[in-house]
Amino acid sequence: MKSQAPPLQQVDRTYVLYRNRKLTYFGGCDYFRLSSHPAVLVAIQSGLKKYGLTVAASRKTTGNHPLYEKLEEKLAGFFDAPAAVSLSNGYATNLVVAQTLAGTFSHVLLDEKAHASLVDAAVFFDCPIIRFPYRDAVAVSRIVRRIGQQSRPVLLTDGMFSHDGQLAPIGDYLSALPRDAVILLDDAHAAGTLGKTGKGTGEQLGVRSPCIIQTISLGKAFGVYGGAVLGSRTLCNRIRERSPLFGGNTPPPLPLANAVLRAVQIMSADKSLRRRLERNVRYVKGELCRTGLTIADTPSPIISVVPRRARDVARLTKPLLARQIYPSFIRYPGGAASGYFRFAISSEHSPEQLGNLVRVLSEYAGGDGK
Repeated sequence: MKSQAPPLQQVDRTYVLYRNRKLTYFGGCDYFRLSSHPAVLVAIQSGLKKYGLTVAASRKTTGNHPLYEKLEEKLAGFFDAPAAVSLSNGYATNLVVAQTLAGTFSHVLLDEKAHASLVDAAVFFDCPIIRFPYRDAVAVSRIVRRIGQQSRPVLLTDGMFSHDGQLAPIGDYLSALPRDAVILLDDAHAAGTLGKTGKGTGEQLGVRSPCIIQTISLGKAFGVYGGAVLGSRTLCNRIRERSPLFGGNTPPPLPLANAVLRAVQIMSADKSLRRRLERNVRYVKGELCRTGLTIADTPSPIISVVPRRARDVARLTKPLLARQIYPSFIRYPGGAASGYFRFAISSEHSPEQLGNLVRVLSEYAGGDGK
């Protein structure tokens, strides 16, 4: 198995160049294609001209530029959170929370398919780690009965799982957990995409609780780079004070922070982005459900197809290429170990592009590929 994916070059908002062929691209996580939005690109250019590239210092010393505080204020407002802490990447968000709250909890309850950043974060909490089956609230209840209601666990889970688009049953988790428990919710893929206003998994499921710490990526729905922790003012202040990663890390380049600010403004003002994404997802999933293909019954823009046999990889790759679609067959933690096709629908895919994908997957399912 090759350890490195083939090189791809984005040529416009929905196409890539692969082996000198221009192919429709359904890979990645740029759900609104904000990475190529003209206003976001202008914000990068103007930010570079106005601020330079980097503060070249820790935010705990001389690198706390006003732009970072402005960004955190806007992110907290967008997600209706008391406060936010921005970081240089999404992976780091879970680590800084764990570093800050180390020694606070009796146990870590970790979803068996949690993102690698949560797996790493679990270690920093410095307490016993108990894995539970994928999205299984009943199993969580059993664990709580075993460790006792007097315990104080922290449950680690993705909000929307990137490999198949399923959502974590966070409401059921809250019901099962002791009163003082906390959920660390990695909402990297749901932030911006799910919920009436894009606030993520909690808004989508109608669940809101001060016991949930939400971490997000700024490189997916927002199309730029970085990450943020959303939580209480006390938590955010403690992260700034206690986390070695926060203190020892150079913050995001200023032009990118400026671009995220612009992306947040666009997401707040342009309601048509989510409407188009929802429409595209409804169309594709609605058509595919009629074929019997097994896909997540959620509003997630992610469609996962797991080949049943090794030869089925080629059996789907060939018609995808024939329809000028990049065959996004990947191996990624959480998904099938043998690999799977992952298709991410965006707000910017055209009806023709979506129709081509539906036709290929429908034909594949009809040939007993489901």
